[in-house]
Amino acid sequence: MSIFDIFKKKSTITESLSLDWLEVDMHSHLIPGIDDGSKSTEESLELISRLAGYGLRKIITTPHIMSEYFKNTPEIIKMGLEDLKKSVKKAGIEIEIEAAAEYYLDEIFLEKVKAGEEILTFGDNYILVETGFINRPQMLVETLFQLEMSGYTPIFAHPERYQYLLADKQLLQELIDRNLLFQVNLLSLTGFYSKPVKDFAEMLIERGVVRFFGTDCHNTRYLDMLEMLPKSKNYDKIKQLDLRNRSL
Repeated sequence: MSIFDIFKKKSTITESLSLDWLEVDMHSHLIPGIDDGSKSTEESLELISRLAGYGLRKIITTPHIMSEYFKNTPEIIKMGLEDLKKSVKKAGIEIEIEAAAEYYLDEIFLEKVKAGEEILTFGDNYILVETGFINRPQMLVETLFQLEMSGYTPIFAHPERYQYLLADKQLLQELIDRNLLFQVNLLSLTGFYSKPVKDFAEMLIERGVVRFFGTDCHNTRYLDMLEMLPKSKNYDKIKQLDLRNRSL
């Protein structure tokens, strides 16, 4: 082995992923069998063990509530959480686990809010919301306004993935002017979804509008790719941001 081989080997060493700076992951799908996330208790325990190993102190897992596909209710999610917490404790994994939901913004959800039905929140009455990726929902601004009037603080899940938002700079500015809280997926910074998504995420960080990060973890493939995050040019920068995750 030559001295050049030694330097070559050193240059390929990648920094291990640490999320202790984030403290709390507030977007994931870890309650088994109720949405497109973890499929079994065993899979959930593997994912949670890995997340705890990255240095997180708390996980707030957020199953989908989507009227057409994932017809979860607060009761279903609470029951799933209790079963999961028992399994985590039995497995000896040291991490705090809570649950809320990732709500899909549609007319049915808007009616639930107007009717005062139970909504799963976390932290300072935060509610995580999402939309379709292609087309702007007609009731987007109306629903956000209704949530705020009802005493909730909406968090816009992974805005960097919405094609309509990337194409509509006026809408993006309107949402920023409304002080809407943006949550970016850490995976977006690895190029996991696409280069345009990565570029959009980086632009939102540069503009200083990102208030939360989340793993949006669904399965082991997500965490395998997440471990590439230290290679991101923004890895050191995002660790210095004034994020609200830490107050949860």
